[in-house]
Amino acid sequence: MGARSMKGAQAIFETLHRGGVDTMFANPGTSEMALVRALDDAGTVRGVLCLFEGVVTGAADGYARTAGKPAATLLHLGPGLANGAANLHNARRSRSPIVNVVGEHARDHVALDAPLTTDLEAVARPFSRWVRTVDAPAHAGADAAAALEAACSLSGPVTLAVPADVAWSEGAAPGQPAPPAGPSRPAGQRIDAAAALLRRHGSTAMILLGGRALDAEGVAAAARLAAVTGARLASETFNASAARGAGRPFVPKVPYFGEQAEQFLHGVSLLLLVEARRPVNFFGYPGRHGSPVAAATQVMRVADPGEDGVYALASLCDALGAGRTAAATERSVADRPSGGINPATLAAAIARQLPDEAVLCDEAITASLAIPEALAGAAPHHHLDLCGGAIGGALPLATGAALGAPGCKVLCVSGDGSALYTIQALWTQAREQLDVTTVICANRSYAILAYEHLQIEGRLPGPRAVPLLSLDRPVLGFADLARGFGVEATTVGTAEALDEALASAATRRGPFLVEAVMEPMQLPPKAP
Repeated sequence: MGARSMKGAQAIFETLHRGGVDTMFANPGTSEMALVRALDDAGTVRGVLCLFEGVVTGAADGYARTAGKPAATLLHLGPGLANGAANLHNARRSRSPIVNVVGEHARDHVALDAPLTTDLEAVARPFSRWVRTVDAPAHAGADAAAALEAACSLSGPVTLAVPADVAWSEGAAPGQPAPPAGPSRPAGQRIDAAAALLRRHGSTAMILLGGRALDAEGVAAAARLAAVTGARLASETFNASAARGAGRPFVPKVPYFGEQAEQFLHGVSLLLLVEARRPVNFFGYPGRHGSPVAAATQVMRVADPGEDGVYALASLCDALGAGRTAAATERSVADRPSGGINPATLAAAIARQLPDEAVLCDEAITASLAIPEALAGAAPHHHLDLCGGAIGGALPLATGAALGAPGCKVLCVSGDGSALYTIQALWTQAREQLDVTTVICANRSYAILAYEHLQIEGRLPGPRAVPLLSLDRPVLGFADLARGFGVEATTVGTAEALDEALASAATRRGPFLVEAVMEPMQLPPKAP
């Protein structure tokens, strides 16, 4: 007997489930109602409602990073996809496999130019590694399989547009996605060349890690390599996930600010890239180079992003006779912080209270400058950054991470300006009772922009510019906002109170928010 015929929507869900997708973050509309019904008909994929598409896409990113398997989204036409585009940009940079299922108008309705009609594929392309529109119910299963294969093989978001009549019509059958292939290994010639260069450059070499090279196995291999060669270790400034904390070697980040990054890289004669990109400054500045890497530094790609960096590091260890173990950071407990809340006291409180194997989602921006070093001796944890720089990622990222890593405490640290982009994530955390503690660093301004104004214009913003960079008049009440979304919350104004609040949060389950009122950031009157 032939395969049972089904509606296109059901074939899509059954295909995604065959490929390992079990969670779909959603904000559907009318054109997706057949897809919504298919959640019941198929009974294989769980839908998680988010109140804004930027939360949908950011949560899918967090889920994919922590669960180690692809996530899916359900979005409404071109405008819904556009609303989620910023966090798809971040997910593309973090190389998170995500299948965006986007409803489209019925095929015979598109030509009528109804109010919500857009060029959906054009909206998708800048934020997707692969785009396709299902053109008939008979192709729904195969196209869903192709989308899933593309998300995994290309390591990033893909978009599958599904016309409403394709979703509600019979004549479909599920596809069978190919098992995901592991990452390709870099060529042996590259390994041999890198080993020779490390022998020659020794202590003036730096090994820059990114991607999966920053998991526990990769960091350990890199440390062994550094021990035998004298090379320095570093990671990219923003990383999809990095294994950090006690028992693991400390790998400092390349600093965010260009002049600090230049100092950090000063004297490096050889820069080996292992799943990392050549460092570039986030922005261009008057009179400054676009990259902090000195012109005289030799740069070599050992493993490209998406290749097997752990294999590359282990192979280099074998080639250079590295030992089987390397020194790791010992567990240490920071002194209890006191006084006002600033980057140093914030970092100390987090370091003291971070639970074992917690997931830290970090978008505190200026408030997070001291966090990486402070957490070197904290409990072992997984540090997730905002890879693409589009702010508003941390709260959704934490939401998805809590579903992708059940049983792990998730700590989200966000600037107040960033949190306002996707504050609706708190509602999903409350509905799903996710174990997320959110710390809002309330300096009541876009503090990073005041610094950037100083860098570019050579002076602080004046009276007409300041209102564009400040978040006062009225002062935002994040604890009140959290309670409105169903999340318990407290406001603290001292380092001691912050430390106590985090200690309490570590012992409880479920969502909780701490509004940490920061000391004002002090800037010099002129750019250095």
